[in-house]
Amino acid sequence: MSVIRVQLLDGDSHQVEAGLSVGKALQLLGVARDHNVVAARVNGELVDLNSLLQIDSTVVPVAKDDPEGLQILRHSAAHIMAEAVRSLFPGVKITIGPAIENGFYYDFDPPRPFTTEDLGRIEARMWNLVEQDLPFIRREVSWQEALDYFQAQGETYKVELLQDLKDQQVSLYQQGGFVDLCRGPHIPSSGYLSAFKLTSVAGAYWRGDERNPMLQRIYGAAFATGAELDQHLHFLEEAKRRDHRRLGRELGLFSIEEEAGPGLVIYHPKGARLRLVLEDFERREHLRRGYQIVMGPTLLKLDLWKRSGHFENYRENMYFTEIEGIDYGIKPMNCLAHMLIYKSSIRSYRELPLRLFELGTVHRHERSGVLHGLTRVRQFTQDDAHILCRPDQVETEIAGVIDFVAEVMAVFGFEYEVELSTRPEKSIGSDEDWERATSALINALQTRNLPFATCEGEGAFYGPKIDIKLKDAINRRWQCATVQCDFTLPERFDLTYIGPDGNPHRPVMLHRVILGSLERFLGVLIEHYAGAFPVWLAPVQAIILPVTDRAHPFALDVARRLQVEELRVETDLRNEKLGLKIREAQLQKIPYMIIIGDREVAAQTLSVRRLDGTEIKDTPWEEFVRLLKTEGQPPRLGKT
Repeated sequence: MSVIRVQLLDGDSHQVEAGLSVGKALQLLGVARDHNVVAARVNGELVDLNSLLQIDSTVVPVAKDDPEGLQILRHSAAHIMAEAVRSLFPGVKITIGPAIENGFYYDFDPPRPFTTEDLGRIEARMWNLVEQDLPFIRREVSWQEALDYFQAQGETYKVELLQDLKDQQVSLYQQGGFVDLCRGPHIPSSGYLSAFKLTSVAGAYWRGDERNPMLQRIYGAAFATGAELDQHLHFLEEAKRRDHRRLGRELGLFSIEEEAGPGLVIYHPKGARLRLVLEDFERREHLRRGYQIVMGPTLLKLDLWKRSGHFENYRENMYFTEIEGIDYGIKPMNCLAHMLIYKSSIRSYRELPLRLFELGTVHRHERSGVLHGLTRVRQFTQDDAHILCRPDQVETEIAGVIDFVAEVMAVFGFEYEVELSTRPEKSIGSDEDWERATSALINALQTRNLPFATCEGEGAFYGPKIDIKLKDAINRRWQCATVQCDFTLPERFDLTYIGPDGNPHRPVMLHRVILGSLERFLGVLIEHYAGAFPVWLAPVQAIILPVTDRAHPFALDVARRLQVEELRVETDLRNEKLGLKIREAQLQKIPYMIIIGDREVAAQTLSVRRLDGTEIKDTPWEEFVRLLKTEGQPPRLGKT
């Protein structure tokens, strides 16, 4: 038997016989073989602990609380769940079961749809399999052998997956009586899984294509420790409490009606008021920064979309129509009209940068399966702007956008992370222009000392971009703001300015949004604040609650005077007990409740109750107006 040398990354080494398992080698190197280490990297390759060492190797243990270890743990949990489902539901067909953020899922084609009650049975069976501590066994087989096996099992989805593989050798994993097609690696045995919970069941199309069969997807959460799992389950409950779809309905903000069409938002009076406040805030802050407000049409001729590259690179997301024999595209973006505005006159270098801002409503074709409340819709409004500038102004303008975003996010209490997305495979423009654009974005980020992650190949088809992901009150990430650097569309539309030398030069165009889709941002805001908006944003800032009918005239007079002061106020004149009215106002998360009884009528004062339960007794209405106007004043950002 030949002898090989194995060593840890820090240099500790040991001579062993070739053919020793990775797990036993780690034990010889002083790494305890316990349920914390789930896999290893051998000469840089991620492998099972049961893999055999045949050559000199550097071995790095992977713990289950490492990012890679958690992925392995969660993927193994999906296999254990699939085994449990197979044992409980004869005739079920299996498809795929990957690890995802915080957990795993597996898609099944069952004889009947799963119910919520089924989750308890499946989870109990999983715990039984964990207690049996069944080893995960890897086998390398030929493509034909794997095909024969799954055909004999009637696993048509696995057969379809195999038919897409070109490898002559594939790997199978078995634990207990369950065999799955999988690259691995996996945990050594089912007993390594100690903290998991099945969370939900949903429909999912096979391979995400709505033309394919609808499958049943079971989701689960899995963590290295029970404490982390408990924390995550608490997070899920909190997310459920904040769900903007439920709050939107309960607070009377918006609805999405099937008879109107999926992904199309109908704003109710309170929701429209909330959006109006947000739009007014945006218009004011853009004007203060030298932006000019413009408006473009919803339809533009198809030839324009072909010239821009959208038809070639983005048409699957667009809607089209025909008018009098001419083809039109319904805009998914606002940039084309803005370029036409730029081209409407000869531009001098002294005019630049030119900042054009539009609250532009766009339409994008989204599959019904991905639509989700306000955060994924088919019609939405962007706070869209395009900055046309000289090449020497690009980095300064990008930095200005970054500063603008930072100030706005601070108003709403959002922290954020930054990502740089580079050239995708499907793109337009020269290598030189992409390099210039990418360098400008990087330099602007470095100027602001902002750390960023790089997402290779995820830029827009016309230019690289900076994406800013918000972190809400329960630490979820949301994509909202972006700035994209584009040297290509100005070339395609022959945009020029006259330079100091009297010759035409090509401007650079920055595409940017601050909040992004207003629909999406409103959905995020609802969940961030759990529906309890600050006074300046609240669609109803105060509600007047008369105690008896005798107080109605004074209550209506107070309401009229507050409305004249441009305060958002409602009056509850129902013949109900005061306690009920207060409870309902609290459920509506109205910041102030104005209580008017006989004493207040006689003294011509107000008794005010805040949402948090604190009270202001017997205050003159003028004093309350000053208080409400102060708290209800939209924030004014410091920089321009």
